[in-house]
Amino acid sequence: MTRRPVLPGAAELFRRTDIAATNPAPVTELPTLAAAQASPALRSAAQRDADAANPPLQLVPDVAGGAPRIVVDELATHRQTLPAAAPKPATRAKAEKNRTRHEEKITVYCSADELLALETARLTLRGQHGVAADRGRIVREAIAVLLADLEVHGEDSVLVRRLRK
Repeated sequence: MTRRPVLPGAAELFRRTDIAATNPAPVTELPTLAAAQASPALRSAAQRDADAANPPLQLVPDVAGGAPRIVVDELATHRQTLPAAAPKPATRAKAEKNRTRHEEKITVYCSADELLALETARLTLRGQHGVAADRGRIVREAIAVLLADLEVHGEDSVLVRRLRK
């Protein structure tokens, strides 16, 4: 027994609705372009009336000399008449000029109170001081300030005093 699902064929899925139900023979292909345009399953009455003067489908013989097939070539013709689209300008290129790409990453865990204080500081910087900065930038600036203070003041730096507590 195979584990592949058994799917119904085209004869079970599609049936003609433009002929009487007394004909039990299943039809899986529409033989002509006229039948395809007249089929209610494929086209509505409004579409048939609107496209009667200029049908978008064309019957062409198969390459191997088999049965004709329906090909949609109107869209290709329409595309050739359109001018070539200009490339879209980069919308974020201007905003990314001032950004620094960081190659390294660390993960820092903090408490809910510390995260709330960081977010409050971000909103304060934006609301009261007009400085738009994300949390990552605030953390990087705080690290830079602490490391500069450590380098200048050594034993008396804020970092040394806080870590000794």
